[in-house]
Amino acid sequence: MESHRHAVARISKVIQKFYARKEPFRIYHGATNSTRQSQYQRSEMVDTSAFTNVLKIDTTSKTALVEPNVPMDALVEATLQHGLLPPVVMEFPGITVGGGFAGTAGESSSFRYGFFDRTINWIEMVLANGDIVKASSTENSDLFFGAASSFGTLGVTTLLEIQLIEAKSHVKMTYHPVKSITEAQEAIEKYTTDLSINYLDGFMLSQDFGVICAGKLTNDIEKFKVQGFTRRTDPWFYIYVERLMKKRQVPLTEAIPIVDYLFRYDRGGFWVGRYAYKYFITPFNRITRAILDPFMKTRVMYHALHASGLSSSHIIQDVAIPYPNAKEFMQYLGTTFNQYPIWICPLKQSGKGIASTHSLQADKTNRILPDYMLNFGVWGPGPKGRKEFVSWNRKFEKKVHELGGQKWLYAHTYYTEEEFDEIYNKKEYDALREKYHAIYLPTVYDKVKVDVEKEERAIRETWSPWLVALFWRIWPLAGLYGVWSALMGGDYLLAKREKKRI
Repeated sequence: MESHRHAVARISKVIQKFYARKEPFRIYHGATNSTRQSQYQRSEMVDTSAFTNVLKIDTTSKTALVEPNVPMDALVEATLQHGLLPPVVMEFPGITVGGGFAGTAGESSSFRYGFFDRTINWIEMVLANGDIVKASSTENSDLFFGAASSFGTLGVTTLLEIQLIEAKSHVKMTYHPVKSITEAQEAIEKYTTDLSINYLDGFMLSQDFGVICAGKLTNDIEKFKVQGFTRRTDPWFYIYVERLMKKRQVPLTEAIPIVDYLFRYDRGGFWVGRYAYKYFITPFNRITRAILDPFMKTRVMYHALHASGLSSSHIIQDVAIPYPNAKEFMQYLGTTFNQYPIWICPLKQSGKGIASTHSLQADKTNRILPDYMLNFGVWGPGPKGRKEFVSWNRKFEKKVHELGGQKWLYAHTYYTEEEFDEIYNKKEYDALREKYHAIYLPTVYDKVKVDVEKEERAIRETWSPWLVALFWRIWPLAGLYGVWSALMGGDYLLAKREKKRI
């Protein structure tokens, strides 16, 4: 803990200097699982990339004391050594504890526990004026709840205490075939009432075929086939499930090793990795997936995605829709998107803790949100042409709001600032920023928006941005650069240092 305290003190001193100058800063974590294009200027950032330690695991209280840049795979490895697990584990191993808290993370156990931030007992934070404070549901509670989903715009989280649960060696997984989104919802509601179910999600492979995946933690696997998903020779999870259940009419149960289950979507990034094969005109089969397996892990894929800029041409959206409107939304996607699979995952809004009334995600219009909503993961290539792409996303956002849904802000956000303020709880959020000295920091909107007007203005004022964009549209330059950058490694989020003139 002593080295942690010294590191926090250093961060505090750096922030105090920014505060004295009233100069905004961004928090550099070393990596990101956001799909938004980002780049950090070294002189305008607070570097927390070294906060990567699990400091303590308490088997009596079933808690872990963790620094914010601990990734999920390291956290799971550490807790399993004590026979424990985080109740909510993000499916990509590189997503960090701090990212799950400051962003919005709903996973297959969120139908029981709510979002990842609902499993945090307390946080340590360096405020935007350099003060070091602790926040929980009983101490600085407005800050504690408000910091969730605030994307680091209230200060720098430096420590978190996470709740843990008893671990088991495997997940007994039941694959339940469905013929419609309505059937999928019925299966989800049935499994939700079964208190022995620990994990629940699924995907629609077309409008009339999908699979719901219901899992139970278990040590008893003698009667079941055991299937893994993390080795080079293992199948991608969604491909395996689709082939297994395509011609089946009744549920089937198998067993998955616990780590393989938690990170079952890592290889191929759910199914987004298959678009890389299509982009490079590469056969997509068991042999090529095995050969290219190192490139198809999400850490590498995110690196390549950011370096190539191809995220600006792909639809990457996660939204939660009230159950009664899920059928209409699925039909809307069938007409406007028509790409499959589409991930579905039930989310409990409040979890087992107290729901935040200060979080930006709290709805400003006092619209009463249901206890459960259905998350839709909508990922795939977008329309050709920048205007058409932006238009599709804006219509999508409008439809989500029309159906009483909520959009998670880790992805591309095309709202105008006025629209954003009408949807999200800006009044409470601004009050928190004022109270905790964060007014000079970038806002959530500053961090998540796609500034279409700025793009268009730059093109009108000079030809160079247009020429650069035209150059990178030449196939396959952007993709090749992304792969090369991933191979070379390095800090892809940092702006390159200017060479000193001699």
